[in-house]
Amino acid sequence: MTSAFGVLRRLTAPRPPAPAGERCEMCADPIGEAHQHVVNIEGRQLMCVCRGCYLLFTDQTAALRYRAVPDRYLSFPDVVIDQDEWDSLEIPVGLAFFFRNSTLERTVAFYPSPAGATESELPLPRWRAILDRHPEIDIAADDVEALLIRMPHRGRPRACLLLPIDACYEFVGRMRLLWRGFDGGQEAHHYIEEFFTTMSARARTERGAR
Repeated sequence: MTSAFGVLRRLTAPRPPAPAGERCEMCADPIGEAHQHVVNIEGRQLMCVCRGCYLLFTDQTAALRYRAVPDRYLSFPDVVIDQDEWDSLEIPVGLAFFFRNSTLERTVAFYPSPAGATESELPLPRWRAILDRHPEIDIAADDVEALLIRMPHRGRPRACLLLPIDACYEFVGRMRLLWRGFDGGQEAHHYIEEFFTTMSARARTERGAR
């Protein structure tokens, strides 16, 4: 079985420049630079598609081989994951994204590191405990949406966002290219702040019931 980490490496590897008139990977119709994606559930591949092919796979409840990546951006400012909860996940940095891989039937987590995007051996019962305490964030669609969580550090604000999986792949791919030294370097840190600012501005705010 293909590992989630292997899929991530393949999806975030540098791609040659797209030829003029890039085409849908399903029907070969021309598509523009701004286009949508579907996930091949079995092959664990992100595919560039035209609008027509995208609409064929938008039913998230159907047992389909392909699944459309939704255009949903949510922010959860009321969700506070404390340091003990975060430490229980055994993630060595304060930034990671989480998504449920339906092929592996478990949640996987990735965080930036000097080696690139690194998969965490996520203690699933502890992750489940966090979702039980914050049920409002337990809404990500399998394979196509992810929770991106950033812990506060040295004045950096906490953040909890639900994003399309292609946005997360773009984030870690860019981080891999920018990373310098042990802590990522100034350019990578600037990109992180820029990314969170852009995604937070785009996201709809979801308030949890307290």
